[in-house]
Amino acid sequence: MIKSRGAWSGLFPATLCPFTDRLDIDEEDLAHYLSWVAGHACVKGVVVNGHTGEITSLRNAERARVTAIAAASVGQRVRVISGVCAEGSLDAIDQAQAAKEAGASAILLMPPHHWLRFGRNRATAVGFVEDVNNAVDIGIVLHQYPAWTKAGYSLAEMLDIAALSNVVSIKMGTRDMARQHHDYETLRQAAPDVSIITCHDEFLLASLLEGADGALVGFAGYAPELIGALVDKALAGDLAGARSLRDRVDTLAKAIYAFGEPSADAHQRMKMAAYLTGKLASPVARPPLRPLAAQAVKTMAAALRRAGENVLPGRGAD
Repeated sequence: MIKSRGAWSGLFPATLCPFTDRLDIDEEDLAHYLSWVAGHACVKGVVVNGHTGEITSLRNAERARVTAIAAASVGQRVRVISGVCAEGSLDAIDQAQAAKEAGASAILLMPPHHWLRFGRNRATAVGFVEDVNNAVDIGIVLHQYPAWTKAGYSLAEMLDIAALSNVVSIKMGTRDMARQHHDYETLRQAAPDVSIITCHDEFLLASLLEGADGALVGFAGYAPELIGALVDKALAGDLAGARSLRDRVDTLAKAIYAFGEPSADAHQRMKMAAYLTGKLASPVARPPLRPLAAQAVKTMAAALRRAGENVLPGRGAD
């Protein structure tokens, strides 16, 4: 794997996954939606099978199918990154191999979620990534979870991981601004060819300014042009321009996510916003998620209209 910070910098929207009323993947709508996202010049790659794409509700074969649809519809224009979410190394290796065969350029490697409950030691944390790195020749974007969880990697662990041959980027989700600049500078010095991309939707501009080579955020799956412009201005040092765009981003984020870090039903809410504004054909989310309450949809629609968004008539919010 040839590492290049520039190749893995910029904007990488984490995309939604549309479903039919029967809870099947809506393949036609998925291809159409991904083509729309990738059609923006600011987009360097699309991320499928992330949390925004409801990866935990997808079977492994479906994750590979989503990746194949992405590769077929936009793989000639942008990079395709496919999420891997596994509780053990062997399953992660299987998913990574399937993603490669389906046409992915890289995987977004999430930590095993049982670590959230039980924690892990350094050898296990680094070893998990090392197992996948040594088994499948595909780019790896490390998914760094918040520092307050037991699954977040320490700086020392990230330094070890960044030295692995296939690790091309770190999706920095520490959500500890006191660490942001120090971690970025230390990693950049030790691994200059590994990009650091923020996933801090709730303080995107601050994390870009403190140390980032780009962004991998779910909100870009709703507003790629807006988020791309913000990323470009922030990385170019145009603080005034970035701040003016940040105000627009914040207004939309409040309408869709409400306040704070995206959590709970945040991705479902973004899917509903995409449906209300015509970016998706359906707002269906897979169980165990339940449909949003009618009043919540009306409140969101009203907030989107106040933010200047075009809410289509007859989509359940009138």
